[in-house]
Amino acid sequence: MTIREVAELAGMCVGTTQNTVLPPCLIFAFVLTALTTGCGRSSQPPYLVYVTNEASGDLTVIDPNQPKAIATIPLGKRPRGIHASHGFLYVTLSGSPFAPPGVDESTLPPPDKSADAIGVMDLSQNKLVNKIFAGSDPEQFALSHDGKTLYASNEDASALSIVDVASGKLVATLPMGQEPEGVALSPDGKFIYVTSENDGTVSVVDTAVVKVVKTMKVGRRPRSVEFLPDGSRAFVTNENDARLTVIDAKRHEPLRPIQLGEGLRPMGMVINKEGSRLYVSTGSSKKVLVLDTSTEKVTASFEVGQRPWGIALSPDETMLFTANGPSNDISVVDVASRTVIRKVKAGDRPWGVIALQKK
Repeated sequence: MTIREVAELAGMCVGTTQNTVLPPCLIFAFVLTALTTGCGRSSQPPYLVYVTNEASGDLTVIDPNQPKAIATIPLGKRPRGIHASHGFLYVTLSGSPFAPPGVDESTLPPPDKSADAIGVMDLSQNKLVNKIFAGSDPEQFALSHDGKTLYASNEDASALSIVDVASGKLVATLPMGQEPEGVALSPDGKFIYVTSENDGTVSVVDTAVVKVVKTMKVGRRPRSVEFLPDGSRAFVTNENDARLTVIDAKRHEPLRPIQLGEGLRPMGMVINKEGSRLYVSTGSSKKVLVLDTSTEKVTASFEVGQRPWGIALSPDETMLFTANGPSNDISVVDVASRTVIRKVKAGDRPWGVIALQKK
């Protein structure tokens, strides 16, 4: 509310219906209250954006209404995957060296296995309060709906680690395909889908019996998985095929590919609460694609920045955020106009991003 708007409202308080005039002190109190309330709204964002920075080993906290970050929190080596549950933020940490595609891994330094963990940050304190061991080189993960169980992909060990969050104990380790990456929990909590970059597969884990019940071929270099809210279908990004694979998530069977266009490299995804629109980041293609999930057609695309990977929607779904690794920034996108309204500097190589409602 502007000062002019408040003044106009105050003027309305000088009533004419019954020839009454409010005392000046009441008018002043009204104006002061309105101004104070308005200022409170502008200075207290309803949500904050949290960004993992893989190379600088920290977390950037962003108020989307501000042109620069409001906090930087040290985490550990190579923070990547990020999720929140019950007042805590969980982040994968890895002591394995960077190994971009095409690099001879025999030339890399040895991994620092003491750095492998899931970092636990208390959102009320904005600081790291614990580290949980979740196998070797964790990259992405999922949390059970009650926040009690964590499922992490172990990229260099071709495994999925299952962890009891409260005790921090490793419950089980299941073999996966080579270079497992994306991990997603079905909406009913009964199954975990895990992608294998090298094998081009998705493994289906039954959470009740804690075992792999099926492995599906889906295409080259599958990166991430996103379920429809009703659990009927799942979508997998196939980076090297420039497509998505649609999966029947009830029968755990691939249905069909969705070709996205030559040269596009689909990476991360986020779906709206209604399940009608799927947003897909495309890495070196610099774009975000918008997929209508009912027709399975791309209805729009827009450029967001350098190699967008991590992607998230604001709680009210009016804004979208992408982590742009090479340029070390976050794009803030107005969803309605599909326009980048600002870019905010993060740390070195931002990887994952999440927007959380303030409590």
